[in-house]
Amino acid sequence: MTCSLRLAVGIATAGRTAILNDMLRGLARQARQPDKVFVCPASDQDFDMTQAATLPYPIQRVRGLRGSCAQRNAIIDVSKGFDVLVFFDDDFFASRDFLAEVERCFLRQPTTVAASGRVIADGIKGPGLDVAAAHAALASHESLRSGAGSVEQYNAYGCNMAVRLAAVHALNLRFDENLPLYGWLEDVDFCRRLACRGRIIKNEHMIGVHLGHKGGRSTGLRLGYSQIANPIYLWRKGTFRLDLALRQMGMNLAANFGKVLRPEPWIDRRGRVRGNVLALIDLMRGRLDPRRVLYLS
Repeated sequence: MTCSLRLAVGIATAGRTAILNDMLRGLARQARQPDKVFVCPASDQDFDMTQAATLPYPIQRVRGLRGSCAQRNAIIDVSKGFDVLVFFDDDFFASRDFLAEVERCFLRQPTTVAASGRVIADGIKGPGLDVAAAHAALASHESLRSGAGSVEQYNAYGCNMAVRLAAVHALNLRFDENLPLYGWLEDVDFCRRLACRGRIIKNEHMIGVHLGHKGGRSTGLRLGYSQIANPIYLWRKGTFRLDLALRQMGMNLAANFGKVLRPEPWIDRRGRVRGNVLALIDLMRGRLDPRRVLYLS
């Protein structure tokens, strides 16, 4: 068994230049530096390459079509020669030994094909977190390590998802670009197709914070449509169990309709409700398609 792996980091980004810059500087503090970082921006304005010269690791801009799935696919296409690719959201801040733990995990567990870590704070569940809050959370947790180690899970969490590239390339696996723009559940689909090659785990020793920044995301209308269209599409495709798809849709419908009269300031509940309703109408009419979000505004 080799004592090290060729480890790359891939970041698909859109509309978050300042946060991305902070995130890239944070990667410079990793105890185990990435062998390369691939950044695929949605537009030229989303990534300032001038910062690359100040970073201690090599960084490469990758060109791809707009959309989280298409951008991540562009990164996979240039990743040959690496053993493990770690997908980070552009607003994910990893603990100092995150990449070192990824390497240990994939070396010691040769049957593992995908892994995500423990998110100790996730701003996606609220108004979002700022960079200072992320650093404070990491500082208070980095010395702590759960004894649980790793446990199997249905899918890795896309904001911090490490994959074994030999398995990905053997399957010629790519993210499904029929899930456009923000994607929504693309990590479930990708992992369930990858699961035929090995284990998918959650590693409690890989710790990070997800800011859940609201900029750069789909509109409430588009996300509301995806909340119905994507689970049904993946169920029909065979990569999302029906009970999980129904549970996901039920939770979203209950939250959107239950809070539409008194919405959170950071969530467009009315837009999501409209999107939910449009998707349900399309379902009844037999024309439900995740790609319809491209034509909603």
